[in-house]
Amino acid sequence: MAKLVGRERRKLRIRKKISGTTERPRLSVFRSAKHIYAQVIDDTTGTTLAHASTLSKDAKADGTKSDDAKAVGKLIGDLCKKQNVTKVVFDRNGYLYHGRIVALAEGAREAGLDFLGTQRHGDGTSD
Repeated sequence: MAKLVGRERRKLRIRKKISGTTERPRLSVFRSAKHIYAQVIDDTTGTTLAHASTLSKDAKADGTKSDDAKAVGKLIGDLCKKQNVTKVVFDRNGYLYHGRIVALAEGAREAGLDFLGTQRHGDGTSD
């Protein structure tokens, strides 16, 4: 239970600082034990612009869960391109930027999304 409470506290701390706008919507990630879900949200209007998950037919990759996460990242990037969205704010939703979260982010970057707010280095600098 403490693990869930800690993630919820981190999530709220992140959401105080991150908000999606029309020109730079928020890419929110949720992961469960089996699947990973991503959606692009415009917080000013409260609408979801695009969504993808490992349950999507196009996002299944044969291999590890990290491979599946990368495929979901590529799919969400392609869906965003169709909506003319190229810049997003990455919301890791309280999860550590590690493993499947990194794989999803890399897949989205490979698909052409430009991130803001992602700390990729140990010293706190972003790219």
